[in-house]
Amino acid sequence: MKDLASLARLDGIAQAELCARGEVSAEELFEACLARIDALNPLLRAVVTVNREPPRAVKPGPFSGVPFLVKDATPWQGLRWSMGSRLFAKNVAPTQTPYGRRLEAAGLVCVGKSALSEFGLLGSTETLLEGVTHNPWDLSRSATGSSGGSAVAVAAGLVPLAHANDGGGSTRIPASACGLFGFKPSRERTVMASFATSDFGDLTSDHCISRSVRDSALFLSVTEDPTAAKPVGFVREPIRRKLRIATWTRTMMGEEPEPSVRRAYDETVALLTELGHHVEPIAPPAVDGPALRDAFFLVAGAAIAGVVETMDRMRGVPVQTEELEPFTWELVEKVQAFGADALPWSRATFAKAVKVYDEATRAYDVVLTPTLATEPWRIGHLSPVLKREELLRRTARSVGYTPIQNIVGCPAMSVPLCFPEGGLPIGMHFAAARGEEALLLGLAYQLEEARPWKDRWAPYSIPALFS
Repeated sequence: MKDLASLARLDGIAQAELCARGEVSAEELFEACLARIDALNPLLRAVVTVNREPPRAVKPGPFSGVPFLVKDATPWQGLRWSMGSRLFAKNVAPTQTPYGRRLEAAGLVCVGKSALSEFGLLGSTETLLEGVTHNPWDLSRSATGSSGGSAVAVAAGLVPLAHANDGGGSTRIPASACGLFGFKPSRERTVMASFATSDFGDLTSDHCISRSVRDSALFLSVTEDPTAAKPVGFVREPIRRKLRIATWTRTMMGEEPEPSVRRAYDETVALLTELGHHVEPIAPPAVDGPALRDAFFLVAGAAIAGVVETMDRMRGVPVQTEELEPFTWELVEKVQAFGADALPWSRATFAKAVKVYDEATRAYDVVLTPTLATEPWRIGHLSPVLKREELLRRTARSVGYTPIQNIVGCPAMSVPLCFPEGGLPIGMHFAAARGEEALLLGLAYQLEEARPWKDRWAPYSIPALFS
């Protein structure tokens, strides 16, 4: 069996190839993964449930034998499904989702569940149920969220890739903070990953966080809905044509990025120009940022209010104050105070924003912005025990580029192009029109080739500590 660091350095496809050649077995990949989790997870707290049941009949798919994690927002048959909430601390998923069946058929082996903020509501992975997930680049910094556990596990070399989902940047933002590739497919591109639907669920796309573009591209090909328009398949090559790229730096809330982020952005513009693309600064789409923020959290609050009502009926006992975090309760109370017009108003607000965004970007192949307006914040900055208004204000300062793509339903990605000396990674954000995943992945391959990041390991990672 390969040593811990050697296997940790390999992406999912490389591990599957080792397994296919008989150089390592699925059981050995699984045991090595558990050893890596045992070595670093007590420090990082990325994994909240560990599946120690060895794989029995691994399917002979393209990822055959490869260990991975499922974000605890999403059910996986037989494993605890807490959604980061004390309300569901002992909940176990009874059945597999269509998405899960696709991943099993691809040969992936689930070694556990990764941490998230409660119900994926906040951009920092610290909960009253599970505690704090630490960024392996700097333990005092947040892994961001909500897919912080998945990002940390990949950045630390615990697994080569991890499932994530994204309702407003929850895949792309942690990928940026941890120096990884984070991709969000178009709405309805993949098969169903949940049992229920809601307006908040309609904003959410399931995919993965990975070290390599090819892992992400293959993952998309095995989860793609065959009935979706313009099938993507497995994108394997860099894009060959020159792109027209629109770009801006001001967030939806009217904020400009911190100087370190601006420097990283300028370097990215220079790289794209060097690669032959036409990069054109334009005015940001004139969306109503405060209204979009309010609509987004009303939709989230409505989804949680529905969960509370369902639990009240099922148990015959109301959900108790201590079963949900303070921020979650405030979202529920806000949507209840708004009344019956909350969802209709939010949908109308979203529709206006979609029209404005489409009109501003339709002449371009790709849109470029930073992923975050700030560097990753310190732990506690977005603690769920803080007041709602303060949390929304702090979130709005940093998270002002990514939610619009969820509202529009188009694909987007954070690419780890910038690793400032002595600082944390800074991702750059790219988006395309709905259905244009192949274009974005082709660009990602090209950027990966031009500025390789596969050997950029965090200080608190298996390769950095055990080589």
